Amino acid sequence: MTEKQLVVQVRRDGTVTAETVGMQGAECLDYIAVLEHILEAQTTESAFTDDYYRTTAEQSTDVVAEDRDALGR
Repeated sequence: MTEKQLVVQVRRDGTVTAETVGMQGAECLDYIAVLEHILEAQTTESAFTDDYYRTTAEQSTDVVAEDRDALGR
């Protein structure tokens, strides 16, 4: 498993970019919220990676399978 990281870049003009690595699903949003709090800033632009969507889809599939098991199907 990849180590969880929050990669932060501060540019000369003061803008900050951040990317999460090794996170699954919405877990990354918690790290961004902490960064916003520390910097007393708000996110102005964001995008989700393929891992965010892939993990979300996998979690949904797991829930459906568990529901079927509970129903004895």
